[in-house]
Amino acid sequence: MSAVVTLARRELIGLFASPIAWVVLALFALGTGLVFGVGFGPGRPATMTTTFEATVWLLVFLAPAVSMRLISEELARGTLERLVTSPISDTQIILGKWLAAMAFLGLLLAPLLIQIGLLYASGNPDAGPLVGGLLGVALVGALYLAIGVFASAATENQIIAFLLAAFLIALLTFLFFFLPESGWLPARARAAVLYANVNRQFGEFNRGVIDAGNVFYFVSMTGLFLFLAVKLLESRRWR
Repeated sequence: MSAVVTLARRELIGLFASPIAWVVLALFALGTGLVFGVGFGPGRPATMTTTFEATVWLLVFLAPAVSMRLISEELARGTLERLVTSPISDTQIILGKWLAAMAFLGLLLAPLLIQIGLLYASGNPDAGPLVGGLLGVALVGALYLAIGVFASAATENQIIAFLLAAFLIALLTFLFFFLPESGWLPARARAAVLYANVNRQFGEFNRGVIDAGNVFYFVSMTGLFLFLAVKLLESRRWR
């Protein structure tokens, strides 16, 4: 476990050495701040529902930007070979990279905590949707970053890693959002696509409903993409 933490710490420092990290932080703070500011004021509902929804859509593009370099850069520089031949396992490498991205996500979400504090300072918001929405955003971010780590393990080109991650996330958001409405799918396939839609799963959290089934969806999907990333890394040992 110490090896995972050490690797995660190294990766987090590396993230902040990149200008992309600071651009992502600025864009996120600006985007969520604008959405929050529109709905914040006297006589307005004390809620973060719209801000949380906007946050999830922002992460569609920001999560791939954060994660695209995590393994692709190691592949391009040839430094991954030293990692995979060291005592640290492939699983520990992937977990360390993903945990670094998750730590960055925690910093990224800090403006949301400030906005929640402003709501409590100016009104009496319902705690349920705030806690549920914040948890939902964190779970969405965890899944998107796992997809990003998988995409980064698939190629040494960071741009391709970004596009691959964005494409996979788009499948779970845009396509699975509109496809059930098209009427082309049979009932069972429509139900499966609706279940796989990230926005539908997140919507329960944003209403303040923390259901075990929704939590299981995010945990299992995150685990799946991390598992696939480990398998990609393992395959490189035999090339």
